[in-house]
Amino acid sequence: MIELNYRNIKKEVIGEENGLNIEEEFQTYKDTIHRIIADLNSNKDKPGQNLKWMNLGYNEETIWYVKEFAAMVENRFDNILILGLGGSALGGKAVCEALLPPYWNFLTKEQRNNYPRIFFLDNIDPDQMNSILNILDLKKTLVNVITKSGSTAEVMAQYMILKDLMEKELGDDYRKNVIATTDKNVGILKQLSDQEGYKTFYIPDDVAGRFSVFSAVGLLPFALVGINIEEITQGIKDMDLALKNTDINYNIAAQNALIHFLMNIKKGKRISVMMPYSNRLRYVADWYCQLWAESLGKERDKNNNIVNTGQTPVKAIGVTDQHSQIQLYNEGPNDKIINFLRVAEFDTTLEIPNIFEYTGISYLGGKTMNQLFNAEADSTMASLIDYKRPNVTITIPKITPYYIGQLLYMLEVQTAITGALYNIDTFNQPGVEQSKNYTYALMGRIGYEDSANELHEKLFNSASLV
Repeated sequence: MIELNYRNIKKEVIGEENGLNIEEEFQTYKDTIHRIIADLNSNKDKPGQNLKWMNLGYNEETIWYVKEFAAMVENRFDNILILGLGGSALGGKAVCEALLPPYWNFLTKEQRNNYPRIFFLDNIDPDQMNSILNILDLKKTLVNVITKSGSTAEVMAQYMILKDLMEKELGDDYRKNVIATTDKNVGILKQLSDQEGYKTFYIPDDVAGRFSVFSAVGLLPFALVGINIEEITQGIKDMDLALKNTDINYNIAAQNALIHFLMNIKKGKRISVMMPYSNRLRYVADWYCQLWAESLGKERDKNNNIVNTGQTPVKAIGVTDQHSQIQLYNEGPNDKIINFLRVAEFDTTLEIPNIFEYTGISYLGGKTMNQLFNAEADSTMASLIDYKRPNVTITIPKITPYYIGQLLYMLEVQTAITGALYNIDTFNQPGVEQSKNYTYALMGRIGYEDSANELHEKLFNSASLV
């Protein structure tokens, strides 16, 4: 199983000012953690609790439909193009980058075992979008439009552009090149899918976008490029079983949740850094940043008290950011907790040749890049300890579908437990909705005229800035 090492948050290691008496804290919060875990598991089947993401690993029906469709379109497309933002893209991108061979889209078709390339159009930058449209042969491209509400302005704008181009190029047959992933019952994309006859997959109720990676949102793209989704879901189920344990001494999600909560409220660690020592896990850090920020950054708690709570998540990549961020982490404000994400066993070994004897770099010869990579991680950890900076290490045995399923599910449960400790609604996002509503107003959506007038006054009338 995945391991969590929290030695370097203990006061015995980094001192009283920045460290915790973790055994004492575990005992103090033992009953609270027991209640939180029990509540999560007892409420996960209840409508309106936003916890049905905890059941996604057991959804055999979705797995069957996804595998059936992937088999039906096998060898038909050279490219998969994902239209989605935030939770509709980050999880899929993270898993594909982790589990597909590096530089997948640059490999030949034979090297990809005839599976298609996959592209995530996760922003609406016109230069980026025009560039990818100039690259892809739309006749050989399967477009997956992902938005649960069906009204996400950015995704639907992407869809409108693709639909227009594909219809002009393919005629009525363009419908065979579009699949939709959306709400089962309501929304503009659902209506359009029914009208146009798109193959449609559904996002379950009570599953927020940032918790949707193990629904059809993620499983469908994974299956289309040959990732074993049954191994992923087996990892989820095994981790779910482990995390049902209500004893904090044996539950790594609860341990890291409490550590982050206490580091924030007691030690002033307002920033949570996710630092994978694997380039293949770099987008897991991006996914974590959305999960942590959108779930825990809240103005009010459940009692309607203003709390303005939540840690700011930051992405760092080992060893790259040892040369860009570690100076700040070691000598700047001591307001961070570092999450090292490490891999026990890499898929390959790369030897460093012994070609420069009697020079300052001869010590590297005969070693492996694996040894150097691990030494870099160990040395970064040691330097953080020297500077009394708290850090934890999450270690996965290997990068496989099974362990990636475990990792992402563990971080989801950790987030849910942390939100309960803060006594906030972990699953809403009023701050995001406000920005969306402003976008609708500025783009002229019907029903937002008053907001548009207020926004123009706020943004463009200099008198309002005085």
